[in-house]
Amino acid sequence: MNHLLAVAVNERLNEAFEGPRGVGSMFTDPNTAILETLEQLSSEEASMSFHGTTVAAHADHTRFYLWGTNKVLKKGKQPDMDWGESWRITSVNETQWNRIQDGLKNEYFTLMKNIDSVDWNTQTINEALGSLAHSAYHLGAIRQMVKSVKDSQ
Repeated sequence: MNHLLAVAVNERLNEAFEGPRGVGSMFTDPNTAILETLEQLSSEEASMSFHGTTVAAHADHTRFYLWGTNKVLKKGKQPDMDWGESWRITSVNETQWNRIQDGLKNEYFTLMKNIDSVDWNTQTINEALGSLAHSAYHLGAIRQMVKSVKDSQ
């Protein structure tokens, strides 16, 4: 059972962050996953504000909660987290934007490795599934914001 759970969670996280292989899958189409979507944006586009937030803030918030999930899966407890801090980004330059994307990729790939080696219990299952749902939510929010970015040009 644990092996099947790890495989299923990894497949859905992969879909959310890297996209489906071939045609559409459970909830994404080709070139619409988080990492692919962010790579298409300049720092100026990532800094455009919509309803008080930016794609850069969503991306960094995603990196932040994946970091927290990785800590829970490795250490068994939630680290101290300043959730408000993860939303304070209002604009980024190219260097900052690249750093956010690299940090997000690092936390995502770390999570994929952690899921393969985690001792599954109620806490770790809830943490992994919560991060999957949280990632799907932010994927949708980012995709809607990117549509507004592209429509405004």
